[in-house]
Amino acid sequence: MAAFLARENLALILSSMGAALFAVLGITWGLWVDSLVILFDGAYSLVSLMLSLLSLYAARLMRKPACDAFPLGRGALEPLVIAVKGLTIALVCVISLLSAIAALFSGGQVVDTGMALIFSGVSVMGCALVWVYLHWATGRSQSGLLLAEKKQWLMDMGLSGAVLIGFLAAALLETGAWGHLAKYADPTMMVLISGYFLVVPVKMTAAAVRELLLSAPSEELQSCVSEAMWDVGLHPDCASTIKVGPSLMVEVALPVNWSDDINRLRFRLHRKLANLPVEARIFVHASD
Repeated sequence: MAAFLARENLALILSSMGAALFAVLGITWGLWVDSLVILFDGAYSLVSLMLSLLSLYAARLMRKPACDAFPLGRGALEPLVIAVKGLTIALVCVISLLSAIAALFSGGQVVDTGMALIFSGVSVMGCALVWVYLHWATGRSQSGLLLAEKKQWLMDMGLSGAVLIGFLAAALLETGAWGHLAKYADPTMMVLISGYFLVVPVKMTAAAVRELLLSAPSEELQSCVSEAMWDVGLHPDCASTIKVGPSLMVEVALPVNWSDDINRLRFRLHRKLANLPVEARIFVHASD
């Protein structure tokens, strides 16, 4: 568990450092070349930085043991932070979309495509490096916070890649007979990118809200619990399962004719569910 927490903490710190670097670079470069889409990239990185710091703080709080005020721990902080992330990113996308539409109707935006291409290339490579590291880290720890971080960087990498392709197209337009249309490339890219990427944070928020509302976990987790219940001689219908943050809560209602030791049953279920990417917490009681 200590190794898991150390990996999670290190990955969140490195993600925060990367977000800070790209925020400064994107905002400065966007103002320099007068590009809406690069400014959006920098603003997105700035939001990512604040959200990474929020994740880091939440991870620290979640490590605290259960107490009278939080008898089941603070695992619900994980979906709560993810929901805040999704809503914030969605808001950035909506604001950027409206700004780009306004720029289109006001005659476009003239951008230094050469300098914009340099930024886009650097941004794609940097985001790819951070995403690869987070992909490796989540493969080893399966932290919900790290998975959300990885989604953020995947979005940023996709954004930077789309911007790179868009500015390449704009550079080609400038050299041909359609050069007068090049000024519409920046806001058009912004409309397409913000509209497309709006889907990801909405889905992220919806999944987090479902978890906060104590909905059933994924089919994969439910299947593992059902298999474990059959193995200990109980019908899966005797178990109610929810996932809250890093914990899988399994409530087992024993049938009236159950004669085995409850502690032994709890131990067997823990052992059956020990290899899951979440911590199984078993609650056993007799049926009325």
